[in-house]
Amino acid sequence: MNKLKMASEKSASRVLMLLSQLERLNEEPKVSDNDAIRQTTGKILHLIQTQEKTRKEVASKSSGGMEIILSSLENTQDLQTTLNILAILNELLTVGGGCRTGVFVSKGGTALLLQLLVGSSKDPPANEELMLHIHSLLVKVGLKDRKLGVKARLNGALNVTLNLVKYNLQNHKLLLPCLQVLRVYSSNLVNAVSLGKSGTLEIMFEIIGPFSKKSTTLLKVALDTLASLLKSGMNARRAVDRGYLPTLLTIYQDWHRNDTRHRHVVIRKSILGCIKNLTNIKLGRKAFIDANGMRILYNTSTECLPVRTLDPLVNTSSLIMRKCFPKNRLPLPTIKSVFHHPLLHIPASGPVAKLYNQPPGVDDVVDESDENEATEVDTENDTEYDEDETGPKTQNDDIETDINKLRPIQMNTRPFDELRAYEYFFREFSENFELHRPIIIPTTPSSLGPQNRRPPQEDLLTPKPDESPLELDSISISKRPEGTSDPDLVCSLGRLVLDAGVNGGSVDGPQDEGGEQAVLEVPDTAALLPLHDPDLYLEMVKSTRSVPAYTEVGYPDYFGHVALNLREPILERVYGVQRMKIFQDIERLIHPSDILDKVVYDLDNQSCPVTDNGESLKFNSKFESGNLRKAIQVRKFEYDLILNSDINSNHYHQWFYFEVGNMRPGVRYRFNIINCEKSNSQFNYGMQVLMYSVQDAINGSPHWVRTGSDICYYKNHFSRSSIAAGGQKGKSYFTLTFTVTFQHKDDVCYFAYHYPYTYSMLKMHLQKLSALRTAQIYYRQDDLCVTLGGNSCPLLTITAMPGSSSNDPISQFRSRPVVFLSARVHPGETNSSWVMKGTLEYLMSCSPQAQSLRESYIFKIIPMLNPDGVINGNHRCSLSGEDLNRQWQNPNAELHPTIYHAKSLLQYLRATGRTPLVFCDYHGHSRKKNVFMYGCSIKETVWQTNVNTSTCDLHEDLGYRTLPKLLSQMAPAFSLSSCSFVVERSKEATARVVVWREIGVQRSYTMESTLCGCDQGKYKGLQIGTSELEEMGAQFCLALLRLKRFTSRLERHNHNSHLLDMETDLIETRSIPNITSPTTYVLEEDEPAFLEEVDYSAESNDEIDPDLEPDLQDNHKSFS
Repeated sequence: MNKLKMASEKSASRVLMLLSQLERLNEEPKVSDNDAIRQTTGKILHLIQTQEKTRKEVASKSSGGMEIILSSLENTQDLQTTLNILAILNELLTVGGGCRTGVFVSKGGTALLLQLLVGSSKDPPANEELMLHIHSLLVKVGLKDRKLGVKARLNGALNVTLNLVKYNLQNHKLLLPCLQVLRVYSSNLVNAVSLGKSGTLEIMFEIIGPFSKKSTTLLKVALDTLASLLKSGMNARRAVDRGYLPTLLTIYQDWHRNDTRHRHVVIRKSILGCIKNLTNIKLGRKAFIDANGMRILYNTSTECLPVRTLDPLVNTSSLIMRKCFPKNRLPLPTIKSVFHHPLLHIPASGPVAKLYNQPPGVDDVVDESDENEATEVDTENDTEYDEDETGPKTQNDDIETDINKLRPIQMNTRPFDELRAYEYFFREFSENFELHRPIIIPTTPSSLGPQNRRPPQEDLLTPKPDESPLELDSISISKRPEGTSDPDLVCSLGRLVLDAGVNGGSVDGPQDEGGEQAVLEVPDTAALLPLHDPDLYLEMVKSTRSVPAYTEVGYPDYFGHVALNLREPILERVYGVQRMKIFQDIERLIHPSDILDKVVYDLDNQSCPVTDNGESLKFNSKFESGNLRKAIQVRKFEYDLILNSDINSNHYHQWFYFEVGNMRPGVRYRFNIINCEKSNSQFNYGMQVLMYSVQDAINGSPHWVRTGSDICYYKNHFSRSSIAAGGQKGKSYFTLTFTVTFQHKDDVCYFAYHYPYTYSMLKMHLQKLSALRTAQIYYRQDDLCVTLGGNSCPLLTITAMPGSSSNDPISQFRSRPVVFLSARVHPGETNSSWVMKGTLEYLMSCSPQAQSLRESYIFKIIPMLNPDGVINGNHRCSLSGEDLNRQWQNPNAELHPTIYHAKSLLQYLRATGRTPLVFCDYHGHSRKKNVFMYGCSIKETVWQTNVNTSTCDLHEDLGYRTLPKLLSQMAPAFSLSSCSFVVERSKEATARVVVWREIGVQRSYTMESTLCGCDQGKYKGLQIGTSELEEMGAQFCLALLRLKRFTSRLERHNHNSHLLDMETDLIETRSIPNITSPTTYVLEEDEPAFLEEVDYSAESNDEIDPDLEPDLQDNHKSFS
């Protein structure tokens, strides 16, 4: 060992001596020194080839070896010396050459090589060994020098390498490095175009050929070079014009047939890479279809499916087939909602005016562009995170950087005279509370003016001349004793009908086949559901006004839902399920004769009855909160479903709630909802749809249960109109697909996006809650306003009664801080209503903590901000066709009455010196797991920007973090790490930001509840249910109680030191890189990519191709 070490050290010192000698020879070059330089470089080469440590010595900065060698290369005119130096460089950059290559590039080595290449080519024939060395080095340099392609073009080296390829097609030793260099050159699109014009494509097809076990490495490099060239639109068109696409398909088939042992998968994938780039252009997709490419790739991929190692081939083939699948229009007459609600006032610049003022003949279903879309970038995180897809942004583009817009507004925005009318809703601050008589807090309608006065109750129940009367007398209700059932009962049931009148007539309620009145068996769930009463629910439905004038009632809403005692785990995704579904969709194009294409349900054509032979499922969504527009039977047990747009809108398809009947037990039915809009969903990460079986309910199990297998969510081939996509062309819809096996014959089952919670259910719950009022509870229900659809918006006031009518208790009562809560501004976020239900039940409970909470605060609660959207099955909008959570800055009293009056209540509180301590708007989140909060902070917003905080006077109380911190300690579903307190420009009109900035509520939050489940805490790995959501609502109340005690303690102790500790924690958290923390602004998906990561959109290149088709170029720019 010692001898080896000594020999190594001797070699190292010797190479340093030789480098020093070479440096002296470079300084005083003489003709007679050529031999000395040749010998010296030869010795250095020998040492480098035999001693690893010598390489390190030469490449070290202290030795200056790289500079000396490059200087010798630049100065020498001797061929052998040049070859020696190039060989030395090849050795240095081969082993552990990453850093060494970087040093070589930084010292100008690339330019020297290119100059040598061009200079040597001027005196043909070029020395083969010299060309071999130069190109071998350029291949290694290309990995580090991103500007190599540009340098080569400017030096004139492109054609030198290309000519070497042309004249050495049989010389594989030289051909291989030359092709590798061409691949590097062509990564620059300008170079690719130039090489294409010089005939490079034709040369590549002279090298590429059918299956052969010879020269596979060369073939692989040639294919990769061709794929790089074909990223240019001009080259792709040239290749298509010359008929190369069918040639590539034939070559691929040949390799697929002969590579039986799958030893050349990389070559087969490279062939597919060329086809993929060719199909990025319209002409290439047409040529692919004409060459029967769909069937070829479908057949080859199907044969590859059983072999897991061939997944790269299957995935790339899937991408190509999806891209080339002809874009179809949705089978609808228009994407506008089936239902229309006339508005008294339509702003000229509003969405409704744009929707209905389209020029005659404009088809809003067909996409205006036939080009393939660029890779989609997700810009919406649901709920607060806007659903307007305006193209990709950098991470901080949406963060507010104007400090003035982040500071609270110091003055009242409305004169108090305008707000005085809202004293009516704060009568608790002026009541005398005479305790010698029974205390009755009335639930009276508002009197804010004729435009918002609620019609008298008798007016609501009296039908208008053009409406049929609502009758329930035809329904006979009985309760079956627990444990008994009638398996054939469901078969005889009609629908639960409020009024089946048509054209002024009426039809009796549920009847059996003999015409006798059917008895509706109602499960006796009173003990389990104290706030549910089927009779009362029907009474509430009577006064609910819907645009479609619903006359039917959904069984689940009537029977009620009892939360399951069983935990429902997040579904483990089956590998390959998405690919399998994609292939089944492709089969429709390949085997069109297998497709039934039978419409079995259609709201657009209700007057024309659907013909049925008894073999098809029966669908219905004509009940409160229902949403299903059309059902098409595509195969015997497969159905495409289309959702209705929000009323007065042409998009927002996500919420669904519909009924299915006439099923066979034990059969796997596949359902495809084909017009979803969001670019990803928790359905890809373990979420299941919800199903309610009427037969199970009658048998004593009235549960919504998570169901479905083979669930996935993916982009489909149905074009999204640019009219509905914010002007962006090339957008596609997405498919949610799931498979269900029904358990009962002729059952009636309901499917929903999430646990339904209707407006009538809210009214029923509020009436039942009011009955829980005791002498210690102050409970009052007012009607804040009447909505566009004629429905009242309830406003609740809950607190504790004062201890007596004397001055001190009354004064203490009136000095209680206000907590303002709201929910369900987005109709599709039904989980927010279940959280609100938990909050309300806790507030009305008799526990000592609930009483203490009532004694601590006055609660103002609007449990449903968008009743019309909920009633009519909307996903996001109200009847104005607008997202109400984007109207808080300047709400219109006519178009957005609930937001207008809710903001007015808050403005009144501020004007009277009673600014709420806490404001929280309950929401649901479809893209993340757990429950979490969004809040507002100047400091945390500025930290995420490049604003110089040293110039900003940022004094901020960090108390906004206290409530989320308390929730993280108390509520098992709550995740502090998912919270964010950054203010974004696109959210400046949301409730959270407006209440924070204009009303001055420091603790202004949006509380987001997952639609899926949890990935941390007690419920980790479980899908969320109504019991967990209601628990979250109750835990929020307990956190408020602790907040009261916490803030009281802070007032008594050192408040400033506590805030200093919190700020230190924030700064420490902020300094940790790559962590999702409360101070981290995250717009991208919080979910990892699932195993089968398949992109079904065309690739977008880093450089704009100067020869790209004009419409594709515009499309590319919109995503840049």
